[in-house]
Amino acid sequence: MPIKVIRDKFDLAINGAPPAFAEPLHVGRPNLGNHEAFLQRAAQVLDSKWLTNNGPIVQELERRIADHLGVKHCIAMCNGTVALEIAIRALGLTGEVIVPSWTFIATAHALHWQGITPVFADIDPATHNLDPDAVRRMITPRTSGIIGVHLWGRPAPIDALQAVADEHGLKLMFDAAHAFGCTYRGQTIGRFGACEVLSFHATKVFNTFEGGAAVTDDDDLAETMRLMRNFGFVGYDNVIHPGTKGKMPEINAAMGLVNLDALPGFVEANRHNYETYAAALAGIDGLRLLDYDPATNPNYQYVVVEVDSGRDGKRRDDLVAALHAENVLVRKYFWPGCHGMLPYRELFPHAGLLLEHSVAIANRVAILPTGVSLGTDDIETIAAVCRACMSDGA
Repeated sequence: MPIKVIRDKFDLAINGAPPAFAEPLHVGRPNLGNHEAFLQRAAQVLDSKWLTNNGPIVQELERRIADHLGVKHCIAMCNGTVALEIAIRALGLTGEVIVPSWTFIATAHALHWQGITPVFADIDPATHNLDPDAVRRMITPRTSGIIGVHLWGRPAPIDALQAVADEHGLKLMFDAAHAFGCTYRGQTIGRFGACEVLSFHATKVFNTFEGGAAVTDDDDLAETMRLMRNFGFVGYDNVIHPGTKGKMPEINAAMGLVNLDALPGFVEANRHNYETYAAALAGIDGLRLLDYDPATNPNYQYVVVEVDSGRDGKRRDDLVAALHAENVLVRKYFWPGCHGMLPYRELFPHAGLLLEHSVAIANRVAILPTGVSLGTDDIETIAAVCRACMSDGA
C-alpha cells in the first residue's frame, strides 16, 4: 500500500520526499495457484519417487497444454531458452536467421550459442513486432530462417512473415514467450510457423516455477525435439540422435498444472490492472499506454508505456529514476535492444543504422508493475508519480 499522497513534483521522493512505498514493487511477481492443490501434487511426486525423466505429471501437463492451445504436440522443457535452442537445431537452421533486435536477449543468444548469426531486422513502431518489409531487406544467400516474436503477447504479423518465408524458401518459427493463451485471427498462438516456443518462467502469466515448451503440429519435428531434450535416447541404452538435457522436472509440472487451473484468474487480474492504469494515466502529456486488441484474447501480462523523449531517452530515463526513488522498480525492457548488447554490439557495430524504429522505441519504453498482488491504490499512486514527473519543470 502507498504511504503518501502525491499532488505535485514536490511530493516526489527524487525531490527529497519519502518514498511512496515501503517495500519495492517489482514489474513481475510470481502468479501462484491454489497452495493446497500444489502441495497435494508435490506429495504425489514424492510418493511416486519419479522426480524427472518424462514422468506422468510432465506428460499430463503436456496433454493439458496441447489441448489448451489446440496443437498436436507440446514438448515440455526445463526452460524457454533451452526450448528455443532445441527447436532451432531440430529445424536445421544454419548460417543466418533473421530476428528482431527489440526482444529479450535469449532470442538472439539461442542462435549465437549454436554458431548461427542472428541478423537483426527492424520493427513496426506501432506494434513493436517485426516488420515483414524489414525482414525481406535483410535476407541474404546465407539466410535459413526467421524467428518472429509475439512481443508483449501481441501477435506478430504471422501471415505476412509466412509469405516472406515461403517466397524465399525459409523456415519460420516463433518465440511466443509472452503470448501464452493469446490468439491470432481466432486461432491460439502456438499453432503457427513450423513451431512456437513458450516460456513458463516464474514471472510469466503462466509459470511452472521455471520451464518452457515447444509446441507444433509437425509429428516428425515433435519427435526430433523429444529425442533432443533427453540426449537422443530411445529406451534405456539406445541413442539415435544428438541431444542435450532439456527435461522438465515433475515438481515444475505439478506447479504448472495448478497454475493452469488458476490461469483465468491471473489474466482477469492483469486485465483489471491494465484498465485501471488506462484510466489513471489518461491525459498525461508525453505518455502513451500501449493498447491491446481484445480480439487477440490478450493476457495483459505487460503494462507498457511509451514516453515522448526523443532519440536519447532522457525524459523516459528521468521518469524511471523518479519511479525507482518511490520504490516502484519499473524496467526499460529491452533497452538498448539486442544489437546494443555484447557480443552483438562488437560483432555488428553499425547495426543500429538499419534499426531506426527499434532504437527509437528502446529509448521510449518503460514497463510498469502488474500482477495479482497489485492494488488499485498502488496503480493510482504510480500514475500520480508519472503525472507529477511528466509535468513541466518536474
